[in-house]
Amino acid sequence: MIQAAKILEQRSHLVPGKLRITEHFFQVPRDHSNPSLGTIQLFARSARKITKPADHSPTSDADPSKTQLPWLLYLQGGPGFECASPQNSAWSSFLLDKGYQILAMDQRGTGLSTAISQSSLQLRGDETVQAEYLKSFRADSIVKDAEAIRKALTTDYPEEKKKWSIMGQSFGGFCCTTYLSFYPEGVKEAFLFGGLPPLRDGPDEVYERVYPRVERRNQEYYAKYPEDVERVRKIVKFLGRFGDETVRVQGGEGHLSAARFLQLGINFGAHGRFDTVHDLVLRANNDLTLFGHLTRPTVLHIERSQSWDTNVLYALLHEACYAQGPPTAWSAHRLLNRFPFFDHNTRMVSPAAPVFFTGEMIYPFMFDVYPELKKLKAVGELLAQTTWGKLYDVEQLQRNEVPVYAAAYFDDMYVDFDLSMETARTIRGCKTYVTNAMYHNAVSAKADEVLKAVFELRDDVID
Repeated sequence: MIQAAKILEQRSHLVPGKLRITEHFFQVPRDHSNPSLGTIQLFARSARKITKPADHSPTSDADPSKTQLPWLLYLQGGPGFECASPQNSAWSSFLLDKGYQILAMDQRGTGLSTAISQSSLQLRGDETVQAEYLKSFRADSIVKDAEAIRKALTTDYPEEKKKWSIMGQSFGGFCCTTYLSFYPEGVKEAFLFGGLPPLRDGPDEVYERVYPRVERRNQEYYAKYPEDVERVRKIVKFLGRFGDETVRVQGGEGHLSAARFLQLGINFGAHGRFDTVHDLVLRANNDLTLFGHLTRPTVLHIERSQSWDTNVLYALLHEACYAQGPPTAWSAHRLLNRFPFFDHNTRMVSPAAPVFFTGEMIYPFMFDVYPELKKLKAVGELLAQTTWGKLYDVEQLQRNEVPVYAAAYFDDMYVDFDLSMETARTIRGCKTYVTNAMYHNAVSAKADEVLKAVFELRDDVID
């Protein structure tokens, strides 16, 4: 039984766009099944539209139907990323116009919700204690937090209004599926965008399917920018000139190795990101042509495009977000030798061969070159050898009674389309909008278009 979260603070302010933003701080148990282990603080921002009706009498203001708007919880992608404030989110206007009030929650360990960093983890104890602590930061704990917050926010609501709608992007959709598995009684409806998770016990099959998709996106990148074949080879050659330590990053504790540079390919699955990577390649190549080295501004641009240091939870728990049992044991790294196209050393031996960027994969080398991850190498190893609990209840999903609407992208580089469709068929009553005209970040890059399509599934009749 999840207890209501303790509300620590709520402060509201108006922002342009006729919005009232409220900043909420909550307190919940670190382990909901064992509250004696202490508490953590959670943060969320809510948004609602502000209007001044013609009838602005005190009696109209007191009407509960005008203050107790239906809640919609937004769950961010990741794992390990905080939520943008609703006034800065492309999807918020559409949802507010639908009559919801939105809650954008920083999932535990992110943003202002007891954020995980190397320094904050050190306060917990040694590496073993830190790894044990991090086991409480997966989707199963996130949805318990959400359920506790729901109960706190709807205490004074009539029973028929206590349920809320949930919406998840990417990993947020994974969390929605966990929510539907274990706490469907709290959910009125669910909207998933690129977030139908693979119902597997581990990540191996996920990566077996991801690598060929990333290879295809590399081919499409070089088809658009054929001049970058030689440029990338030139950059990779330079970065490996003195081993992995040719170029130091900010602070001097990490390095921009060739393998790290090639992780820019994580961008290839989103709208407009080919151009983002090309701009960085162009800048780095220009430095090498003019000066024979990478200038500090160029290195900083590359660093800012890689979030592994600022969001360490992303690296520490990414493979674990697929795990329901055996250790992940560095899945992406173990499977890499099956896909030789991604061995940049081999590619460099072959004259004029394009060097392929990698995608959303976690590798052990990252804990040698990223400054914050270097300090967490032992913790990362312990988590890679951890046995994990269940994230989904397939039997519950098969008898699901909550309306579920999901957008699935045929060319999604991050979330396998076929496994998504398998999950959609497993969730009883799930309706899907399928398109090959959008990529994984459509809910932000093409918000009005994809939201309209998904809400048509809810609002229209399908004969």
